[in-house]
Amino acid sequence: MSHIDLRANHSMPHAEAKAAAEELAGDLARKFDIEYAWEGDHIHFERPGASGRITVGEREIHITARLGFVLMFLRSRIEEEVVRYLSEHFGCTFP
Repeated sequence: MSHIDLRANHSMPHAEAKAAAEELAGDLARKFDIEYAWEGDHIHFERPGASGRITVGEREIHITARLGFVLMFLRSRIEEEVVRYLSEHFGCTFP
């Protein structure tokens, strides 16, 4: 099993950050066949062989995921896609 754990700082108002996180989740859902749902400030996502969470804080986005055997080979591609998206849509900086 492989893990993704990304933290990024943003400067958006909380509501805008949640809207951008919704777009990120939708983009990942289309590209990687992931199902997701909101619970407060968290998006939980899942598909066979992967599960995780996107947490939208006042100034931080935190993404964690567990990838099963098959998807662990896509780990770097998934991370690159998430970092690109966070940089472009949130203006994120990474600690």
